[in-house]
Amino acid sequence: MKNFNIKAVLFLNYFVFAILLNSVGTVILQMQQNFGISKSSASVLEGFKDLPIAICSFILASFLPKIGIKKSMLIALFLVSCMCFVMPFSNDFWFFKLLFTIVGVSFALIKISVFTSIGLVTNTDKEHSSFMGYLEGFFMIGVLVGNVLFSLFIDDHNPKSTHWLNVYWVLGALSTLSFLFLFFSKLNENEAKSEKTDLLGDLKNSASLFSYRKVLFFLLCAFLFVLVEQSFQTWTPTFYKEILKVPTSMSIQAGAVLAGAFALGRFLSGFFSKKFSWIYVVSFCVIGFAISILLVLPLTHNIHIDTGTTWLNAPLVVYLFPLMGGLLAPIYPSINSVILASIPKYLHSAMSGLIVVFSAIGGTIGSIITGFVFEKFSGQQAFYLSLIPLSMLIVSAIFMNKLKINPKK
Repeated sequence: MKNFNIKAVLFLNYFVFAILLNSVGTVILQMQQNFGISKSSASVLEGFKDLPIAICSFILASFLPKIGIKKSMLIALFLVSCMCFVMPFSNDFWFFKLLFTIVGVSFALIKISVFTSIGLVTNTDKEHSSFMGYLEGFFMIGVLVGNVLFSLFIDDHNPKSTHWLNVYWVLGALSTLSFLFLFFSKLNENEAKSEKTDLLGDLKNSASLFSYRKVLFFLLCAFLFVLVEQSFQTWTPTFYKEILKVPTSMSIQAGAVLAGAFALGRFLSGFFSKKFSWIYVVSFCVIGFAISILLVLPLTHNIHIDTGTTWLNAPLVVYLFPLMGGLLAPIYPSINSVILASIPKYLHSAMSGLIVVFSAIGGTIGSIITGFVFEKFSGQQAFYLSLIPLSMLIVSAIFMNKLKINPKK
């Protein structure tokens, strides 16, 4: 298979960062139990992760190809490997703020590099869309594995136990392995570079993207989607622990079930993107997810679950809640692929940077709002709020679908 080695490396890099990025929900839950941190205070970890992603993406996106796509990914993997080997010795909240700051900076480098690389290793719009779907699906497999991995290190009988920090030895080893695989792989980066421009020209190319209305509606879609997605991913463990009253390890495993549903949905998006127009896929998913919220959340009110509950004897709603993620999952790769396939390859890095920036801002705002409403009102009301951005998302997607981009030569 052409470009098999570099494609495999892209999957592995995404897998590693899927675990690190989406561990924030587990860490938020553990911070409340280990250090007595409040929900609203713990929710800032999402900001320590997402704001560095946004800032670094904005700064680096336009000229990252000149730095080197492969070199950028190697730097990112080196940074997180070092930090992971420090974390087993952490004993205060600020360690986790530093961890997610470094993970955020590193992911900015990884995601822009990966999104830019997709255009280099695929040849057609449909191949691009399909590969994007499978890549995002594999990302969710990483989230699933990460939740299961963390749950294996949780001590349900001692909430104050910090034994779970030993999971970072495993994550450090995995990051180092990914670094080595990438180091010995080859990537032709020539098409991602615009040799006719200097740094100022690259910045002008990035700024020119804002002149297209389709790009503006896409950025709104990306912002709204991640606002909803991160709200659910980050707060599902806490929702299961405090609203459904299941054991801590099972609460974290619920995040794994949610990730599994996301993975299935994104793998299916790689298939359906070859059969149907992206707007039909996105519309179906948004409407289906909104309906599932209205049907499933009422089942979580006044529910009584025994302390000895396991996945083998849990009520139906315990399974239904995370499975909703399967409907939400195909939206992100679908809209990302459409916009990237609409512009020249030398602008993919700049566009990827904008994707990461607006996604990061959406994730931060979504998590903080959800954490605040969860603490002041209830978990159910926090998730009902997602119906507002979902409504705005489908309207924005319809407008985006009607617009065309004719890049200036």
